[in-house]
Amino acid sequence: MTTSTHSDHAPSDRTEPLLLVLGATGKTGRRVVPRLRAAGHTVRAASRSGETRFDWHDRTTWAPVLSGVTGLYLIAPEDPEPVVDFVAQAAAAGVRRFVVLSGRGADVSQEAFLPGMWRAERAVADAGVDWTVVRANNFAQNFSEDFFHAAVLSGRLALPVGETVEPFVDVEDIADVVVALLTEDGHSGRVYELSGPRALTYGAAVAEIAEASGRPVRFEAVTPEQFRTELTTDGVPEAVAQELTDLFTFVTEGHLSSPATGVRDVLGREPKDFSAYVKSAAAAGAWN
Repeated sequence: MTTSTHSDHAPSDRTEPLLLVLGATGKTGRRVVPRLRAAGHTVRAASRSGETRFDWHDRTTWAPVLSGVTGLYLIAPEDPEPVVDFVAQAAAAGVRRFVVLSGRGADVSQEAFLPGMWRAERAVADAGVDWTVVRANNFAQNFSEDFFHAAVLSGRLALPVGETVEPFVDVEDIADVVVALLTEDGHSGRVYELSGPRALTYGAAVAEIAEASGRPVRFEAVTPEQFRTELTTDGVPEAVAQELTDLFTFVTEGHLSSPATGVRDVLGREPKDFSAYVKSAAAAGAWN
């Protein structure tokens, strides 16, 4: 195989596999694409602002990104409405292998919140294709790349999670798993749950970041009402604030607390520990 650096150069009548990565500029996608290319696979990297334009809500972008594709990494949109139609169009276009990124507990919450993930899981399962689902814990990189990053830099991370523990998963592990699922046989029809090897409280996670970075950072447990009010005061839309509050309520119920075996099951090695992530991120200047 040859490595393509620009997906638009890939002909539609190719006989070698062409792998499509949606969300190619996101936290997992931007790690999956170079791994696949380094291994010699031809990749079409698609996103709203990447090499190949793809927009869930602009259906004219669907056919071009799907042309000639044999395998697909699907990161579901927040709005579940387009997912079923997209999966059907992809299957009709000849995509035979789907790897879907979902979240741990999606089978419990279903469409109560973040409904796109559950809708995507069901869509591929019903499409008559080779599918694998990856259900991941909250990302360790949430503390250093977005979501919690600004709060950590401000010196205060306030969440309605109390002393709930979570084995945060390193996105580098997710990327390694996704590459394996896209390129190896033997995973069809399986759901893998991915986490780190050790569960810790959010307060303990913040304390490790403070020690490694030398920053004065503290964790504050707040009530769901306080959390929602802080979000809306900061300009977060009410619906989004409620969805995030519901998400952390779900976390406190313990659905994500136990370490999972998916990384070991797929890769044959242990997942990366949160402390290793913190040291690496601090060394890279994530919290400078």
